[in-house]
Amino acid sequence: MQLVTAIIQPDKLDEVREELVVAGITRITTSRVTGHGQHQDQHDSERLYRGQKVMPNLLPKVRIDIACNDEFVDVAIEAILRSAKHGDGRIGDGKIFVTELKRCIRIRTDESGSQAI
Repeated sequence: MQLVTAIIQPDKLDEVREELVVAGITRITTSRVTGHGQHQDQHDSERLYRGQKVMPNLLPKVRIDIACNDEFVDVAIEAILRSAKHGDGRIGDGKIFVTELKRCIRIRTDESGSQAI
């Protein structure tokens, strides 16, 4: 079992979700988060917010968590890569992290492991 976590641009959430559904992945969790990458354009750029110029430290992003069995990890990654990128790619399109999921338990039924996913 693996946990696929993607940090993407907020405007790409619907496209990513639709692509995941087409790929057969329907169980996802999303969160609104903020952050910035290492590139200068992500954290030092001046922006217009409510008519005023501001220098934001953190930018809005969306975090998607997908707990999946091993055979669906590459399927999930490919679906995210196809749909989260702006054109040929631009700074801030996001990142994908894959971590081992040691244990998963469905609270309702007490099932555990791959059955719980």
